[in-house]
Amino acid sequence: MKMYDVTTPIFEGMPVYKNKPEKQPKLMTVTNDYVTESRIDMDLHTGTHIDAPLHMVKNGETFETIPLEKLVGACKLFDLTHVTDKISKEDLMELDIQQNDFILFKTKNSLEEAFHFEFIYVAEDAAKYLAEKQIRGVGIDALGIERSQPGHPTHKTLFGHGIIVIEGLRLKDVPSGEYWMVAAPLKLVGTDAAPARVLLFEQ
Repeated sequence: MKMYDVTTPIFEGMPVYKNKPEKQPKLMTVTNDYVTESRIDMDLHTGTHIDAPLHMVKNGETFETIPLEKLVGACKLFDLTHVTDKISKEDLMELDIQQNDFILFKTKNSLEEAFHFEFIYVAEDAAKYLAEKQIRGVGIDALGIERSQPGHPTHKTLFGHGIIVIEGLRLKDVPSGEYWMVAAPLKLVGTDAAPARVLLFEQ
């Protein structure tokens, strides 16, 4: 059974959202004789991570409300590397998207090594379409599922319909198709997000 690790590596100097210095992870290592211990100071939206509604919804639900059962199971990966600027409803209408699907979008973002300010994102009309389809979750290979949309309607539409959002996937080497996904976040309580290790297994 082939496995794809679609998780972004975490290290100092890695690509972070809008290249903001305050979003860079900081690793601190202390060695005393043969004992080495390390600490990390990291934004919860670093690399591959899962958003909770609190991220974009005032008084929204926090991370522990996301059932782990919804993060383990079948998923569908769609190759949208032909898309420019944004994923629109029109880009999705011919895809086999069914109720309770977990959808992953592979775009030109996966071909970028550095943060690209004009990254491909999910537009509001596409988010509404996914909500109408009653999918379980959506993941994308960008550090944000939307950009330059006043009021963040994509996040709010998805969260408003109980749809899980995964950002920061690395899908360059993964063909389109159906997979068994294991998205294992840190077991955080009271937060707006959690870093995650995401693995895809060929069915």
